[in-house]
Amino acid sequence: MLALRVNQKRLSVRDIAKPDNEHEVLVRVVVSGICNTDLEIARGYAGFNGTIGHEFVGVVEETGQRVVGEINAGCGNCELCRAGDPRHCPNRTVLGIVGRDGAHAEFLQLPAINLLPVPDNIPDEHAAFAEPLAAACGILERVPITRDDSVAVIGDGKLGLLCAQVVTLTGAGTVLIGKHDEKLRIAARRGIETSTPTEAAKRVRQFDVVVEASGAESGFNLALDLLRPRGKLVLKSTFHGTTEVNAARVVVDEISIVGSRCGRFAPALDLLKRSAIDVDSLISEEYPLSKGVHAMKRARAKGVLKVLLRNTA
Repeated sequence: MLALRVNQKRLSVRDIAKPDNEHEVLVRVVVSGICNTDLEIARGYAGFNGTIGHEFVGVVEETGQRVVGEINAGCGNCELCRAGDPRHCPNRTVLGIVGRDGAHAEFLQLPAINLLPVPDNIPDEHAAFAEPLAAACGILERVPITRDDSVAVIGDGKLGLLCAQVVTLTGAGTVLIGKHDEKLRIAARRGIETSTPTEAAKRVRQFDVVVEASGAESGFNLALDLLRPRGKLVLKSTFHGTTEVNAARVVVDEISIVGSRCGRFAPALDLLKRSAIDVDSLISEEYPLSKGVHAMKRARAKGVLKVLLRNTA
């Protein structure tokens, strides 16, 4: 089968053996999505070598059932796995990120417990957003947000746009902060207030919650400026490198810093089923899997949002 692979920071589409773990389900990938984590892995994030990609919709080869898949595969034996949440299993593998070949391939395998059926009314292109939308929904697992809260989302990329839409559904007053007019317009069409970083910098200590989805040190510092004392900073970005933190500001204002990684897929699928989230506007380009290296280059290009790979075999 074809697969988009990273080896020592080098990308290539290779012909490799189809996965054959008899204890897991074989899924034929239909569409996969390139995300910023894929781009960071190609730069060395997580030290991963193998098939990348973790956003997908596919078909179970044995039954024909269309599915998406939770990306964390736990050991099944630890306390977390027995409680039904392997996302922090100490022995987990993560699709296309840690110890497990990923979704930018003709086939992948996951444990049956990781797979969720896709409602019939969700197009493949929308279903491929289940993972990043679940990540956006995961904010609400980590930090309660109500209509009485004021929330800023920093970063107008794919994840920031999804986070802003999810938070807005709580009724909270939400502002998306970004640098790109065409991306901010996507949020504005959904009735979300938008702002540039320069404009937002004037709103010092006005927000109860700030979601940092830009992956930039400047975004982190802006978030600290915007938060009220005892506010909550939610970090959503994963990227290669380090960020300097002014710990004194965190201590003096008693800011809570909360990491938020993977969310559950069921709430995301429900939002997609109800067409509650605009994902069409986030799709920039689509390529066949065989053009995966070019697609990764396009995903890095200025102004490009989601790039999809389609299995045409």
